[in-house]
Amino acid sequence: MVGGSKMAGINLKNVSKVYDNGFEAVKSINLNIVDGEFMVLVGPSGCGKSTTLRMIAGLEEITSGELYIGEELMNKVDPQDRNIAMVFQNYALYPHMTVYENMAFGLKLQKLDRKEIDKRIKEVAATLHIDSQLEKKPKALSGGQRQRVALGRAIVRHPRVFLMDEPLSNLDAKLRVQMRAELIRMHNDLKTTFVYVTHDQTEAMTMGSRICVMKDGIIKQVATPEDIYNKPDNLFVAGFIGSPQMNFYKGTLVEESEEYFLSGNNDEYGEFRFPVEIADRENVRPYIRKDIIFGVRPEHIKFTEEGGLKAQVLVTELLGSEVHVHLHVQGEIHTVKTDASANIKAGDIIRVIPAPDKIHQFDPETESAI
Repeated sequence: MVGGSKMAGINLKNVSKVYDNGFEAVKSINLNIVDGEFMVLVGPSGCGKSTTLRMIAGLEEITSGELYIGEELMNKVDPQDRNIAMVFQNYALYPHMTVYENMAFGLKLQKLDRKEIDKRIKEVAATLHIDSQLEKKPKALSGGQRQRVALGRAIVRHPRVFLMDEPLSNLDAKLRVQMRAELIRMHNDLKTTFVYVTHDQTEAMTMGSRICVMKDGIIKQVATPEDIYNKPDNLFVAGFIGSPQMNFYKGTLVEESEEYFLSGNNDEYGEFRFPVEIADRENVRPYIRKDIIFGVRPEHIKFTEEGGLKAQVLVTELLGSEVHVHLHVQGEIHTVKTDASANIKAGDIIRVIPAPDKIHQFDPETESAI
């Protein structure tokens, strides 16, 4: 694919955004985005992810802190002078211009000669499979084609940073999967820094080389998708990433002759007790005989004949090759993933037990991982 110009990492140092009404959308965040990486900002609505992206773009003023792209301080640099390209959720195409004119617009502003403009557009249009659409107006295109035009318009400019704000959320499910693959391939080819905002954790997990999870204007964890999933730093990240979400139980950590157990109570079904493997024994010492929260992903729970935790099945959901079994545990709905051959139905009383080495422990007060 087309080569980009000088690439650049992005560094946010104690960056905050406070609006005139006093609302603090982003609270003194520090984030170092490495040159050429695909960084995904993810979190629920209102967590500050789009505001952060817009500050990088120069569309929002930074209240305090410093933003660097490459080695340059960007706080006072106009958006058009940052050499970045932004792709929005609503595509933001000019309706009165053809696809070709839409893609050429930014290049004409850069005063590139006509030959170079033509070469870039044709090259990118072929790569994105929109070369047959160049003479059409946006209204004649499908949602997927419009999104490709918006991407193409960004790529032809050879920016050093791509910023994307929920660019796939208007597409249907099948097209979203295709466009995810397209964007990953594009990033591999261009080797440019990508910063991508989404509330969709599947997008975050499949696309990001690293993920930044945000909540209430604060960064809760920055890590690879594998580490976010397998080693969440806190209760929020553990519950936010993963579908169906992690199950959380309240219980007490018990040590008996150098073995560890989690014990608790499940309402009318009485006491339960699981063995748990503890990697860092020093770390858990202060929590022995204390109440903790422990979390287990639905795929790390097995059915058992005896012991474990007893509960009633509320609903089963067949999803082709697997079944999601929903149980009532400690007043909450918990989910177990199993294969479709399991003969379990609503109303059954069953016993389940988590894999001892897959149990996450959290401090109930700080909500941090133990």
